[in-house]
Amino acid sequence: MRRLLMGRRCCSGPLLLLLGLSVCLFLQTLMGARNRLRSGPRPAADLQNRGPPQEVVMEETQRWISTLEALHGETRVQVWSQKKRRAVVLTGRLLVSDPEVQLYQQVLQEMDYEVQLSRYAETSSFLRTNHGVRGWSLLLCLSSSEGSCLRRISFSHLQHNQRVNLLPRVIEAFSDDGEGLCHFYTQLNLTGYELPMLPHACGSTNQNLQPPQTFLRADRHSPDGAPPPALVAIVNVYVLVTSVKPLTSFLHDISVVTTNQEQRGRPTKLRNFLQQQLTPTVSHHALGQVKKVIGDVLLAALSTNQKQQTRSRCVLCYQLLTFTLLFKGSITPVVVQVETDLTFSSLSRDSFEGQITKDLILEETLRFLHLSAETHSQEYGGCRGTHGVCLSEDEFLFLLQFHRQMRTHSAFQLMYPSSSSSSGPSSVSDLVIRINQFYELQRNQNYKTDHTGEQTNQEPAVSPSQKVFDRGGPCLDPHLRQIYTAPPLTLTPPFSPWVKEYRAEVTFDTVTVRIRPQPVSSACRVHLDEHRGPRMSNYPVGLGNSRISILVTDDSELEPVVMAIYTVHVYRESRPSLPMFGDHVTCGFLQDCGLLVQPGRSCGLQPFIKTLRPLQTCSSGHEPGRWVVPCLSCSDNRTCDWREVAWQPDSCYHPLVDRRLLQDCLTDRKVLFIGDSTNRGMMYFLMERVNSTLEDWRKAHDTLVYRNLNGNRTLVSYSYYPQFWLEKNQRPTFRQALLQLIGSESLGDVLVLVKSLGMGFHLPVDGIRSLNLREVQDLYGENQNIIATAMHHGYEAIDTFGITMGRYKEFMQGRCACHFHEVEKFWSSRLLDDPTSATGSTRTRPELSSQLAEPDTVHGAWPKALSYHVRGPVNQVYSEILLSRLCPQTRG
Repeated sequence: MRRLLMGRRCCSGPLLLLLGLSVCLFLQTLMGARNRLRSGPRPAADLQNRGPPQEVVMEETQRWISTLEALHGETRVQVWSQKKRRAVVLTGRLLVSDPEVQLYQQVLQEMDYEVQLSRYAETSSFLRTNHGVRGWSLLLCLSSSEGSCLRRISFSHLQHNQRVNLLPRVIEAFSDDGEGLCHFYTQLNLTGYELPMLPHACGSTNQNLQPPQTFLRADRHSPDGAPPPALVAIVNVYVLVTSVKPLTSFLHDISVVTTNQEQRGRPTKLRNFLQQQLTPTVSHHALGQVKKVIGDVLLAALSTNQKQQTRSRCVLCYQLLTFTLLFKGSITPVVVQVETDLTFSSLSRDSFEGQITKDLILEETLRFLHLSAETHSQEYGGCRGTHGVCLSEDEFLFLLQFHRQMRTHSAFQLMYPSSSSSSGPSSVSDLVIRINQFYELQRNQNYKTDHTGEQTNQEPAVSPSQKVFDRGGPCLDPHLRQIYTAPPLTLTPPFSPWVKEYRAEVTFDTVTVRIRPQPVSSACRVHLDEHRGPRMSNYPVGLGNSRISILVTDDSELEPVVMAIYTVHVYRESRPSLPMFGDHVTCGFLQDCGLLVQPGRSCGLQPFIKTLRPLQTCSSGHEPGRWVVPCLSCSDNRTCDWREVAWQPDSCYHPLVDRRLLQDCLTDRKVLFIGDSTNRGMMYFLMERVNSTLEDWRKAHDTLVYRNLNGNRTLVSYSYYPQFWLEKNQRPTFRQALLQLIGSESLGDVLVLVKSLGMGFHLPVDGIRSLNLREVQDLYGENQNIIATAMHHGYEAIDTFGITMGRYKEFMQGRCACHFHEVEKFWSSRLLDDPTSATGSTRTRPELSSQLAEPDTVHGAWPKALSYHVRGPVNQVYSEILLSRLCPQTRG
């Protein structure tokens, strides 16, 4: 490797003149600083003439930094002339829709990277050639793909400008040597030195850390001067190692803290937590102890791992680590676990909290390291000589990237090397310390200037974690950082804070989606559905289209002000269906195995043998039955033609009422519906069947009356029950509501049909009372009592519970998951002066099909009119049964 030598002779070589002169100037500055710092203590008179030593050092440091800034500008010019950089992201087991993958894509594209996704190194087209050395600038090996990267990437042959999110030496140092025993512990031969960590603390061990409540408190007088033992906590801190030689690491300001008074962890700034627990002076000392303990462990781990020192050469590589620290009545923590990844297992059961915190740290890591990603892969220098300080190309590149990181405010603070660990004024570590001190002093001066009202030229950038964890003030940036969902949704287009409308598709088996939007600024709030809705919710996803509205609001005033609205349209697919082209068998099912409403009866598909004797028409609407469907095999529901699924009573059949006969049957009759929205769906189905179109539709929770059916010869009315918005003692009973409706229409001899219960409220949905499995099973007995009571009073009954329990996943929109219908709007072409002109179905099959009925229209008629259509295969079945009981003269 070429060395950079500072000597008496001028720079020479074929490279850029400005760059060569800058390197020489930089090295001359280093030489002067080294000579002054090595010259030892000066006489007092000399110090008075030269000024305080600290001021001298800061002046020299400023000259070094000026040189680095000049080089920074020069390398930027070189990079801008190059083609777009490529980042390869290996997702491993993560889906493309995972928030972590989407985060990397979004941030890298903002940084002008061309992003290429692959599962593993072996499957990436950019890594299969040239041993993975060329063709990319950044390689990110995400969860479960790290092993693939370590096998396929030759870290000793990486180019100067290439970066990988792995440091092999760090991974090797903290790997298990068996049952969690740290690998380097077996090699550590430090006589009389006690490392502040547990021996079994490495890797993904199975050890379960005890909660802080179970740890015994230490003595009240700690040897390191801690106050009375009030500090009892387990703290997860997140460490970024950017260099192994020299060891350089940073501490992120966000940690996850679990105290002896809390059951679960919470994300908070480590400095704030220590200040809340301790006095200002002691908290500052405690933060220093955290840095010292982690630095000692890192230094010990890497110093005993010598075998990879010659193999690893990745100047820009880095490694994120999670250190779990135990405070037990002392401000000096003990390391109880180290993991080569970001972990948040101690957070609350809300999995989004960990994902949000992880995304914050990952985003800030990328932006922090991106400052040094512009370096061009050229050889620096060309200076020659025999005397002076020398820096290798790697050391110089390392210093250049460190300087860039220090120039911008971020959530990372230098942890190692520290001023107490410097190995001498001529070392690279010492230069790192002095550059860091220079920018710390500059930031402190800017902070003081800001608070005295004077103007500053440098305004530090606000990191994402500051936006999330610093609360207060008005909502000035009403955007979302991310939309978190479980299961992860693939949004189209991919999420961007500036895109407000998305679409996503889910499979039939996905019946709920948990959603948690995260705003860019904590001063903004998010609410789902309405301006006072929850910030996180579990949504039922009905068949077809569902809509989720996300409101970003400013809650600083008395009334929330909506600043932005994001919309997610979720389309849930129907059952996967295999059309029947040849031989098939008929299968039947009573209930789904995913929800055993009747535990003592069979579930899922069973072979169904059709009876050979002719079936009679059913004498009631509550005849027991089952669903039947043609399949290639009853052992695999994916082989069924679900378009042909039908309801089959055990010993009879429900006839399909022809429209003309239905119209005759309902002439000069009044049909009254009383009940909830499911009854309203049956009413609108009847109206569409009678008139061939549905011209009016409303989601009413009161009374509706329609007099224009069947050529104004049929009246249909509806009354919502129960009136849940009234106080309990003011709600009318069902009998009162029924008698009031009958009396208002002057009815005497009436046919009463009782619709029994239906499946619903079986999903854990936020905002409504949900039923557990036992409560759902109890509904079966309650449903039987309703049918028995109806029969006792001479009423007709329709067993909707038995029909819906086997197809409980096929609900439509609605938070209760109890709607098996929905009304859609369309423009129809029909003869406006003949509302009854249409022919009905002549279906004669004994089973009642649940295939979706299309709206009846007269093709080619004119003009077009706005109409509605009631859709829903399960609703169609029990609605047709209703019609067959209303018009018994049509049987046969």
